[in-house]
Amino acid sequence: MHRKLGILAAILLLCSLATAAPPAAAQNLVGLAGTVVDLQEKPMSDILVILKSVDTGVTYTLKTDKNGAYKQIGMRPGGYEVTLKHKDKDVVIATLKYQLQAVPENHLDINLKKLAAQSPEIEAARKRQEETQTKFEGMKAAFTAGQTKTDQADKARADMMKAPADQRAPLQDKVNGIYQEALQDFRQAEKLAPDKDPNLHLVYFRLGYVNEMMRNYNDSIAAYQKAIDLKPTSPEYYNSLGLALAKAGKIPEATRACEKAESLDPSKAAMGWLNLGIVLYNTNRLPEAVEPLKKATTLNPNNAQAWYLLGGSLVAMMEVKQEGDKMIPVLKPGTVEAYQKCLELDPNGQWGAQAKEGLAQLQAMGAGVDTKIKVKKAKP
Repeated sequence: MHRKLGILAAILLLCSLATAAPPAAAQNLVGLAGTVVDLQEKPMSDILVILKSVDTGVTYTLKTDKNGAYKQIGMRPGGYEVTLKHKDKDVVIATLKYQLQAVPENHLDINLKKLAAQSPEIEAARKRQEETQTKFEGMKAAFTAGQTKTDQADKARADMMKAPADQRAPLQDKVNGIYQEALQDFRQAEKLAPDKDPNLHLVYFRLGYVNEMMRNYNDSIAAYQKAIDLKPTSPEYYNSLGLALAKAGKIPEATRACEKAESLDPSKAAMGWLNLGIVLYNTNRLPEAVEPLKKATTLNPNNAQAWYLLGGSLVAMMEVKQEGDKMIPVLKPGTVEAYQKCLELDPNGQWGAQAKEGLAQLQAMGAGVDTKIKVKKAKP
């Protein structure tokens, strides 16, 4: 009897020991941490670090943080294949072997510059990266120089417009000379730009603008279109394209560009419609200017210039009817309201003054127009 109890006690003791002891596999799980730096030995963020066990095929996929660091726990010791990839590209940056030791924390820092000396593929990648960086720096320098000269030309142009008309010719030559220098810089930036550089659309936009200022409208249109091809979601680019098309006399195409800008962002499309209206107004195509200006005032009802131009364009569509021996002007709906809105927004400014004059002329013609300025009453 005592012998049986002894055997039973031994069995219970073994069971209790088995329960208390952790699984053998759990005791062997370890961790791995490290950093990834590029060919210039700078931290690489958002890089995929793929760890694949040579023995079991189990794979862990990590992503480096802003400091290039990564970490994984719960791994079995043994041989691993370590692969680096870009987060958004299915392109392998580097592959290496690593033996994970049976210690709590393993450490593996991956330095692509050092690996490059051991791998022709990485060395080739290093050279490509250096070439890309050199091109980028060249593009950036040329772009900055072009932008500086563009600003200088814009200021010189503004000063020229303040000069008497008979003194503008030599000033215009100076302005064109500065724009020409800017154009050369932007062309150099285009030439130096790395393949598929994300900033290239900015270069094309500036090429479009400078060519527009120099009245090279076909070149301007082509450059703006390239900018749009690279960034098709920009309403500002469509606005600029529409203006260049309008200046080139391509009104239907300009209208479509403005419509596209409005579909992308109505709040930013008002300027495109206003620019189209201004071109039509300045080229004496006043009836055609009405619709673009109506769109401009609808999208941005606080622009006094747009209201004044709309009023002037509607005046051009005025009709007359004969009553007895008198010819009575018949204004298009909205004519007076456009002038009055301009006065309300700009009672003491350039556009308000012109709107008041326009109303006075209509009154002198017998249109029965009130020339008083209507100002909104302040809320109590």
